[in-house]
Amino acid sequence: METVTFQLNWEPNGFQAPYFLARERGFYEEEGLDVAFLEGHGSPFAAEQAARGEAAFALAGASAVLSVQSQGHEPLAVAAVTAKTPAAIYTLRDVFGEALEEPEQLVGRTVAPSATKTRILTAQLLKDAGIREEVDLLEVDPHTHHRVQHKVLDGSVDAAVGVVTNGLELEYEHERTADELPIGDHLDVYGMTLVTNPKFAAEEPETVRSFLRATARGWAVATEAPAAAVDALLSRNATLERRRRIEREKFETAARDLQFTPHVESEGWGSHDPDRWRRLGETLSETDLLEGEIDPDAVWTNDYLDPEAAVVREYAERVSP
Repeated sequence: METVTFQLNWEPNGFQAPYFLARERGFYEEEGLDVAFLEGHGSPFAAEQAARGEAAFALAGASAVLSVQSQGHEPLAVAAVTAKTPAAIYTLRDVFGEALEEPEQLVGRTVAPSATKTRILTAQLLKDAGIREEVDLLEVDPHTHHRVQHKVLDGSVDAAVGVVTNGLELEYEHERTADELPIGDHLDVYGMTLVTNPKFAAEEPETVRSFLRATARGWAVATEAPAAAVDALLSRNATLERRRRIEREKFETAARDLQFTPHVESEGWGSHDPDRWRRLGETLSETDLLEGEIDPDAVWTNDYLDPEAAVVREYAERVSP
């Protein structure tokens, strides 16, 4: 049995349920792997850990992968697990005054982002819609980082930017109707990816393929049985039991809305679409987030996805809704 480390992007939550299910069901073990999960501190940290070889694998957002590349590191995304960004604009119906359904409704509104990367994606969304100058998109407030929900709750802003299900969390906790505008429905850029180090991948190609096969099985079974996936997550972190409803909603939203695109349906689980990487690179290059040059074509590869594995090749056919 080979022991490998898997650096998560954050503390255990519903978006990570497929990986915990893959471990609980023995999918990694059947591939000869003992996978040690490491709790995360954000996607940039996870991507850098993999790029430095401090972790065999990492779960990290695509924008973080490019950001880490701009710092002179060499992260290598070996699978795209959510083809759409999880970023979303959300609000409460009684604050916004109507159901938020289209970007154009944000004209004349004030929007508070929780993080720099989601602010960048929101700005691109507004630009594409031709309304960037007509929306007051606030700068990220370091004192309310990740806690912009209270600004929506007290009505000091019209909407906030976070990830899908942030609005639902407010709805469940405060019994006020929430609405979400998923940015991934309007902006063709990647969400979460599985990352490793080029040297590790070149020296241990079968380990990478084994890890990806087992992970694809985890995603497939979790998509078909979300309750079991959440049970596996909670067995790792029992304190989430009180949040079972929202953690299941997080995973089901990812499974239903974020993982499938025509590219995935034709090419299989984890397959990278160059256009999505290039679009993301173009978006990030127009900001001051990057510290140096980037090459979106150099941060990903499909070489380690096993085309002979049915769960990879026929993934969408087997589990898409």
